[in-house]
Amino acid sequence: MHVSDRLKQERHRLSLSQEELARLCGVSKRAQASYESGERSPRAEYLEAAAGAGVDVHFVLTGIVLAGQSQSAAGDAAWAANPPAAPEGVREAGIHYLSGDRDSSGADLHPNGTLPVPMYDIEAAAGAGRIFDAERIEATFYLPAALFEADGVDPAQVVGVTARGDSMGDTIRDREQVLVNRAQRTPDGVFLLRMDDELRLKRVQRVAGGAWILISDNPAYERELIKPDDLASVEIIGQCWRKVGRVF
Repeated sequence: MHVSDRLKQERHRLSLSQEELARLCGVSKRAQASYESGERSPRAEYLEAAAGAGVDVHFVLTGIVLAGQSQSAAGDAAWAANPPAAPEGVREAGIHYLSGDRDSSGADLHPNGTLPVPMYDIEAAAGAGRIFDAERIEATFYLPAALFEADGVDPAQVVGVTARGDSMGDTIRDREQVLVNRAQRTPDGVFLLRMDDELRLKRVQRVAGGAWILISDNPAYERELIKPDDLASVEIIGQCWRKVGRVF
């Protein structure tokens, strides 16, 4: 079963038509239909809105139902009508907390046991100054806390970027959302790099003598050798941890 099939299954679970779910998520009925047919993959903004509408986004993306997650529309409606109160000292305006309102890292959980990841446009984030300023946030993507815990990733260290271009081939396609773990900055692997005023997604390989090779998975692009004397001009922002993109 693919993402498109699970999205359709969730819509049926909530007893919503394509038009109704599309309206709740701020897209056209045609866009909703294309998501369910697999013609297009939903973007982070859509998934965020879908989570707010009661869609189990974790199930849609992974096919896994979290333990204790409601799997009935009636259960979802009951939760929405009477959300559990947050413990004293952790109430926040506009946010309801589930029992077990913090994950193991201490981060506050949002409804359905999710944690927020700020998303940035890789071109908008590039340039002089701080890369990940709050005012540059393009959208907020919500991920199940279980994903962070399973991989031992600190949610506070994760940011998302929208990739641009085809240099990484099918590994990371144009306009796919990539989640970057800023706590992991040791090559080898695929990393978000800052070179001068440009942000780039590249595979980084260390070679003898301390040099780095920057590799584009698209063979149409040549490899780049960064000599030890030039490494100061390259900043590793973080390792690419996960991506949200097409399944074909």
